Amino acid sequence: MLNEKLHSYIEGLISERNLLLTEMENYASVHNVPIMELSGIETMLQLLRIHHPQKILEVGTAIGYSALRMVHVLPNAQIVTIERDLERIQVAEQFINRSEHSDQITLIKGDALEVEDAISRHAPFDVIFIDAAKGQYKKFFEIYSKYLNNDGMIITDNVLFKGLVAEPVIETKRIRNLVKKIDEFNHWLMSHPSYDTVILPVGDGVAISKRRGESI
Repeated sequence: MLNEKLHSYIEGLISERNLLLTEMENYASVHNVPIMELSGIETMLQLLRIHHPQKILEVGTAIGYSALRMVHVLPNAQIVTIERDLERIQVAEQFINRSEHSDQITLIKGDALEVEDAISRHAPFDVIFIDAAKGQYKKFFEIYSKYLNNDGMIITDNVLFKGLVAEPVIETKRIRNLVKKIDEFNHWLMSHPSYDTVILPVGDGVAISKRRGESI
């Protein structure tokens, strides 16, 4: 992970977001809603600019911040996004409806482990973005990767989890168990026979998995 001085320097270079996105960032900070860190999401957006996806699946809407960031740079793309938390769904809908890009976003309400049928009707996808319950990353990947185009890409956030994946001792049992699951997912993902993956130490750690083109 980057040291704090470099991290702050890079984030200081990032352009200001529009008023709605800035309001969402402030809301997330005040209400402790986890949204993607600036350096991480800027890296993802640059990859999306290069990849030019037309349809994206997002696992984990939260308040709709990353979905709106994506449609802002991809004015022709459609995003299908999943969220199970009722309060966050309400907030996300309010923010999305205030955006000029609201018609590009379809919000699926429910647990990502249980809404596969609904998602399958929107498939296939050019990109899948996983940013939900970290302990379920492998299940999310296994469920939804089958709906990825042959030349598609899967982006997974928080795979370094504040650097704790590299810590030999973690005192809190709950955090220790979560870190163990993330570490197991990372090793599984890096050795996956159908994907080439790189983990970038930006934000909270972003894994980029590129489909090799073979059928799974």
